[in-house]
Amino acid sequence: MDTERMAQFAELIALEPTDTMLRFGLGELYMEVGDFAKAVEQFAEIVRLDAQYSAAYRYLGQAYTALERHAEARQIFTDGICVAEARGDLQTAKEMQVFLRRLDAQRP
Repeated sequence: MDTERMAQFAELIALEPTDTMLRFGLGELYMEVGDFAKAVEQFAEIVRLDAQYSAAYRYLGQAYTALERHAEARQIFTDGICVAEARGDLQTAKEMQVFLRRLDAQRP
């Protein structure tokens, strides 16, 4: 685990708590090491701070999926697709559509 990089991000976020780019970087690190609960914290805060940050929805949905919080993942992907399409971020929207279809395929 790259604890030094995580500590650096945390220090910077303490100084700039509304910096979504810093939070995104830390969230990605948490995803890489499999700490999905902490990733959820970062990506959910990004969405709260900037509801138009479409990539944050993608990662938040993936983190929820990894935690088997499927209802929350579905809702985030659905919301994120709308945000991404409205912004013209079609690649991110398509990726979330794929993740959403996979979730729906797992329903009993």
